[in-house]
Amino acid sequence: MTEKNHSQQAIEAAVFRRLIAHLDENKSVQNIDLMNLANFCRNCLSKWYMAAAEDQGQVIDYDGAREIIYGMPYSEWKQAYQQEATAEQLAKFNQTKD
Repeated sequence: MTEKNHSQQAIEAAVFRRLIAHLDENKSVQNIDLMNLANFCRNCLSKWYMAAAEDQGQVIDYDGAREIIYGMPYSEWKQAYQQEATAEQLAKFNQTKD
């Protein structure tokens, strides 16, 4: 790997860590809000993490990837921070899926 590629990879890793920290600092932002606004959520990041690990020849299951993204087991995060989706959130989500 060239020095430029290594530097870019280090920057990308730092940006990823900052994104995860930002999401952790903003637990009030619900996954459905992220999906409605940006078409991705914490679960998507978990799936992308799992796929990237596989591309690197490493195996991590979905629960393990979620724990990295959520900073705790998903079941704990869900119980502590996930709110029931409102009718408006669900309507917007269903509208954007079509």
